[in-house]
Amino acid sequence: MGALRPTLLPPSLPLLLLLMLGMGCWAREVLVPEGPLYRVAGTAVSISCNVTGYEGPAQQNFEWFLYRPEAPDTALGIVSTKDTQFSYAVFKSRVVAGEVQVQRLQGDAVVLKIARLQAQDAGIYECHTPSTDTRYLGSYSGKVELRVLPDVLQVSAAPPGPRGRQAPTSPPRLTVHEGQELALGCLARTSTQKHTHLAVSFGRSVPEAPVGRSTLQEVVGIRSDLAVEAGAPYAERLAAGELRLGKEGTDRYRMVVGGAQAGDAGTYHCTAAEWIQDPDGSWAQIAEKRAVLAHVDVQTLSSQLAVTVGPGERRIGPGEPLELLCNVSGALPPAGRHAAYSVGWEMAPAGAPGPGRLVAQLDTEGVGSLGPGYEGRHIAMEKVASRTYRLRLEAARPGDAGTYRCLAKAYVRGSGTRLREAASARSRPLPVHVREEGVVLEAVAWLAGGTVYRGETASLLCNISVRGGPPGLRLAASWWVERPEDGELSSVPAQLVGGVGQDGVAELGVRPGGGPVSVELVGPRSHRLRLHSLGPEDEGVYHCAPSAWVQHADYSWYQAGSARSGPVTVYPYMHALDTLFVPLLVGTGVALVTGATVLGTITCCFMKRLRKR
Repeated sequence: MGALRPTLLPPSLPLLLLLMLGMGCWAREVLVPEGPLYRVAGTAVSISCNVTGYEGPAQQNFEWFLYRPEAPDTALGIVSTKDTQFSYAVFKSRVVAGEVQVQRLQGDAVVLKIARLQAQDAGIYECHTPSTDTRYLGSYSGKVELRVLPDVLQVSAAPPGPRGRQAPTSPPRLTVHEGQELALGCLARTSTQKHTHLAVSFGRSVPEAPVGRSTLQEVVGIRSDLAVEAGAPYAERLAAGELRLGKEGTDRYRMVVGGAQAGDAGTYHCTAAEWIQDPDGSWAQIAEKRAVLAHVDVQTLSSQLAVTVGPGERRIGPGEPLELLCNVSGALPPAGRHAAYSVGWEMAPAGAPGPGRLVAQLDTEGVGSLGPGYEGRHIAMEKVASRTYRLRLEAARPGDAGTYRCLAKAYVRGSGTRLREAASARSRPLPVHVREEGVVLEAVAWLAGGTVYRGETASLLCNISVRGGPPGLRLAASWWVERPEDGELSSVPAQLVGGVGQDGVAELGVRPGGGPVSVELVGPRSHRLRLHSLGPEDEGVYHCAPSAWVQHADYSWYQAGSARSGPVTVYPYMHALDTLFVPLLVGTGVALVTGATVLGTITCCFMKRLRKR
């Protein structure tokens, strides 16, 4: 067996191969989507086409043809970028009407658009590009199959129950209270033979506004990939759990909007879109339908909340009980899961502007509390009926006279237990008059002895006279001082030195000199203040402030009257003997200082001479 000899190539063959490869790089290629494409009758379809590797002008022309299944060899001219008379009779009217058109994206790319697909539009679509090349190389057309599916997508409002009655022909009108849940259902199904996905969304439009993509605001929807997303205004509520969307069964979708707000009113729609995956892996929407679910009205709490009070203008005596009733009315949701209420009473003195200060209230949990200044009094705030609240003061005082108003607040619950105030209302003013006790007090104070010296005890007496008042009236008296600064009384308020309360218990304040203080009752209507070991810091202007107190059956005290005595000046004088000691002490001090200075000087000079020697 002989050895094989290598085969030698002709010298011109490599050059020929290079020329062929070079010419292949410039071959024309027309690109259309990979098929088959599935679309639904009655919907729009767009088929793109672009050309590459061509010679000639940058703007290429395109011609579209259709090969129907019943005549696969017959090309029907649809539309052209060059010839306006290109269309065959079967497409002429649709092209003139703009239902079928070719739109240029750029010089070498176009898209064929059919607005309303028909069953006879199924077939092979060819995109042809007339040659502008110097050589006929590559492909001059591309083909893609389009299959038209019947429209089997169905959308309707879901019946009220799992097996309830069919939805009425006309959309129902629903009314929900602010803060309550709004629940709407939608049925969406398809029987398309191909594998498709449904995307279902709930939207809202302003009442009486035309429905369209520009007027329909998406609330929440399930995308084709089963992700749940909300429209921009509702994203926060979806994240907070106030907005929910779920699928029940195979074709039922349910949206729940928690804590309905005034802005949630409108006409609600359900939109179902059918999606299919094209051969290139992208998803295309092939059908969409919309159904009206309901016209929703949100009854705001502010438009319904009303407050009335009774029983009318009241006139009572001191110590008598005071009862006031407050009724909250209106078409309101019951307190509980979605709504909560608080009720309180406010009082303003007669002639004072504004609603006044809080007396008592019941919060949203039914817990009562008293306002500032009412602590320690026997006051009850309670709910006596479903919407009736009672304020009771066991023993009224003259200071309780004024104008009373009942304040009711309505809250709605957000996610969890979070409450949001939605409305508030005040009742008309209710005048309450409490008869004065008619107690008149007068006080006279003086310094016993008239003059007081340092180191002694200063005794200040205060006699109190009383006119009027009920039996069992108790008296209290307190002593106050104002300190002089630079010969004038200080602008600082008077300082309590001490006193005796209506229960006979002494109360000590702060004495300017810091020494011991005693307060005592020296007679039925006479009080005494004693400042022991008087010092210069005790200088000041003192006065006595008596007050009359009445105790009611509930053991509470109230002040029925007060008075203030005239000023009593306390100036601690120095004794005469003390004034004689002053020069002596001064002279002795000067002599001692002078002697010490002379002695120090002599000693210093003597020590210097001693060191020199």
